[in-house]
Amino acid sequence: MQKKIFPLLAATIATTIYGVNHTVAKMVMPIYIGSLGLVFLRVLGATIMFWTISLFFKSKPIDKEDRFTILKCGIFGMSLNIAAFIAGLDYSTPVNSSILIIISPIFVVILSFFIFKNKINFVKILGIILGFIGAIILILTADSNSSIGRNIPLGNFLFIVNSISYAYYLIIVKPMAEKYDLITLFKWLFLVGLIFNFPLGINQFLEVDWVNLPLYQAILPMAFVVLGTTCMTYFLNGYALSKLTSTEVAVFMYLQPIIGVLFAIFTKSDTVTVTIIIASILIFSGVYLTTVLKSRN
Repeated sequence: MQKKIFPLLAATIATTIYGVNHTVAKMVMPIYIGSLGLVFLRVLGATIMFWTISLFFKSKPIDKEDRFTILKCGIFGMSLNIAAFIAGLDYSTPVNSSILIIISPIFVVILSFFIFKNKINFVKILGIILGFIGAIILILTADSNSSIGRNIPLGNFLFIVNSISYAYYLIIVKPMAEKYDLITLFKWLFLVGLIFNFPLGINQFLEVDWVNLPLYQAILPMAFVVLGTTCMTYFLNGYALSKLTSTEVAVFMYLQPIIGVLFAIFTKSDTVTVTIIIASILIFSGVYLTTVLKSRN
């Protein structure tokens, strides 16, 4: 269990950033930048950052047999995944994004069953169910009028696309994260994502009035989305994936609703209730059954 402390901590930090991002990213769309323009900004910033860092490290060449997998990781993890989530958040609401984003662990288990013939034991199923119930309770009892979605059904559909894409990415990127150093891996993955996102978001990106953007309402939230939600989370999750299973990393999504509530309390827009406490216990129980108990067995 001691060997898993740092990977679990990395996954927790990444999840915290993701939880806050539901609110922060919504702040800038579509007032200051369109959803696809924000996607392009995220991927462009991450590509520049990882390629710059790679100049100071000796990179391992990508083996020929891994190039197609790298291409798929870039498409599903840095293109389709990010575009579906940001566009969904633009059309829907942070509450809907929170409730639908946590279904990724279910898709990880299902896809792992069909792709790798992994067995689905009772403990893992129970942990996923408990976490899912806790998240549902937490989100359904929250204030659904905190923001207005432009097209909630379309946005919710995009969240499902995001969850499936991210689940598949977690599965196929794991062997790559174990084989290559993270700087080498992510500089290529984000480059692939940048290529595929370029025709989708370049127009909205160029339409932004960059010179007159307000600091607190636009520039800082955008910086958080690029540096925090994109660069840091992918790096931390990549490290966690090299030490943990795909399902163990995916199950940390159950913490996102809790992080959202804590962030709301910090900003004095919400309070702790008995319902929140009960939901939190269910979520942490799900994480325990899926990760800690499994490793002990």
